[in-house]
Amino acid sequence: MARPPAVARVLERVTATVREHELVLPGQAVLVGVSGGPDSVCLLHALHALRRLLKVRLEVVHLDHGLREGSTADAAYVRRQCDRLKVPFHLRVAEGRPGRGESVEAWARAQRHRAFDEVRRESGAGRVALAHTLDDQAETVLLAVLTGRGLDAVGGMKPVAGPFVRPLLEVTRAEVEACCRALHLRPRTDPTNADPRFLRNALRLRGIPALERALGRPVREPLAQTAALLRDDAEELARRALDAFGDVVEETPAGVDLLAARLVTFPRAVASRVVRLALLRCNVLVAREDVDAVLDLAAGRPGRRRDLSQGLKAERGPEYVELSRTSPESRV
Repeated sequence: MARPPAVARVLERVTATVREHELVLPGQAVLVGVSGGPDSVCLLHALHALRRLLKVRLEVVHLDHGLREGSTADAAYVRRQCDRLKVPFHLRVAEGRPGRGESVEAWARAQRHRAFDEVRRESGAGRVALAHTLDDQAETVLLAVLTGRGLDAVGGMKPVAGPFVRPLLEVTRAEVEACCRALHLRPRTDPTNADPRFLRNALRLRGIPALERALGRPVREPLAQTAALLRDDAEELARRALDAFGDVVEETPAGVDLLAARLVTFPRAVASRVVRLALLRCNVLVAREDVDAVLDLAAGRPGRRRDLSQGLKAERGPEYVELSRTSPESRV
């Protein structure tokens, strides 16, 4: 039976994205993260319609964050959708609440990923499908630019990130909503998505529409296309940095040593990524100031020292920049 054009358009784009990026493999079980909103409900129905073509088995996971009244009704709605499609349903409830001063969005995102990955391991699913759209990608790119982040962040979300995949990344939010209407679906609405106090909401509701009005043209698709091009550049730099890492970094009982003379021969874009990898080996959150400090020590004379973030210390020795949590004297 012929599908409505709005549905066919989404299925065509999802199929193309899945095949181009090898999001799923034949015979895999795919766990679909479904909040009950338009994006995730559209994703569930699209993958269900394509399950035989893609040769995958579907299961669904829903996380009740418990942050607002009505969240249990969202879970009930998702369960009904699963019953209708005869898809196994997994419910998880978030533990605790965001801490004082903690970003609610970041806390909720971390809770989702933790719950989804836990269910993935328990169910044996090979992939977790997330419902990020082209509009989400455009917002992510602008957020990265406006908050002063680097190339990796401006490259946006990857179609594949470990077990997590994003089949809707080439589908616009307008196409999602048209697909839901064509299928006579009534997804749940999260009122917090209309709160412009959240930066992403402000961009979506006010910033991007104002930008499009001012320019007289769409900006979401070009932003997403730019992100795809930048991801290629970022991935190439990451590969070069990983190759250089083995030539530069030596692990020590106290931390890591970086061969200064070798490190300074690399282009800064590669050298800074090598330093970031070294800092991660020391189990610290990477700050730009720390990367700049290590590169400065590598280019300078021996004997200089710097205190880095989270108690990490750096000293320029005769050959190495030594990163450790101990005082330089205790390493003698």
